[in-house]
Amino acid sequence: MRQNQIHPCVQAVIDECVQPLKALAKGRCALSIGGSHGKDIFDNRSDIDFRMFCDEIVGAPGFRGTGEWKVFAQIVDRWRTQGVDIDNCWIRTVDQIETQLDDWLNGRVLSEERVWTLWGYHLLTDLANQMVIDDPSGLIAGWQARLTPYPLALRQAIIEKHMESLNYWRSDYHYRNKLARGDVVFLAGISARLVHDMMQVLFAINETYYVGDGNNLHYVEQFAIQPIDFAERIRAILYPPQVENVLTVQYEEIVRLIDELAAQVHSL
Repeated sequence: MRQNQIHPCVQAVIDECVQPLKALAKGRCALSIGGSHGKDIFDNRSDIDFRMFCDEIVGAPGFRGTGEWKVFAQIVDRWRTQGVDIDNCWIRTVDQIETQLDDWLNGRVLSEERVWTLWGYHLLTDLANQMVIDDPSGLIAGWQARLTPYPLALRQAIIEKHMESLNYWRSDYHYRNKLARGDVVFLAGISARLVHDMMQVLFAINETYYVGDGNNLHYVEQFAIQPIDFAERIRAILYPPQVENVLTVQYEEIVRLIDELAAQVHSL
């Protein structure tokens, strides 16, 4: 179980929110905080992302209309007036988590499209990075135990999915034509997408669960397997220096990185 540092202000929020949230649960219940606090990389801009897992949710599916939820919502509003952002609480059932966890660990990569995340919600990212608040039944600890060792089926599925995208765009004539036309909107979008594909492959080949949208390079820089100067080159791709033929330089560097990453995958 992750032993995270808890800021005194966050502890005050936790102390006030635990009982109102637990009032929304029936049966086994676990409370945690995800996001940057769960990863233990928070700063003074980090919000508080509560998670709750339970056998049944009081008032589901309309639990946000219950008196129990309204008590919690009032606490959220009051803390926000004091400059502390609480990103509400995502409540799910134990059955939901265990069904999805089985799928992920068996190599079915099922990221969920959500408006608040660029590249989809990844269950294993969430489970691997939890600051556990209250879990008397050991639900979260049990799920986290299943994440070790990193599953080979998942590793292979992630590599195949994202290398397929990288290899497709690496030689695609549409990409070259957009480059020739100077289509900056397309080129900005495809650059970000291909960088994300590379990130996913690197996390997988280093047998590390993807950490979500934020701080990717912070983690990648510590990986044993990666192309030379990868982080520095990614920064230059996404924020290229204003040189002559900047879009061509960006494209050529993406292609080089794809080739280097493919070689590392093939050497596994």
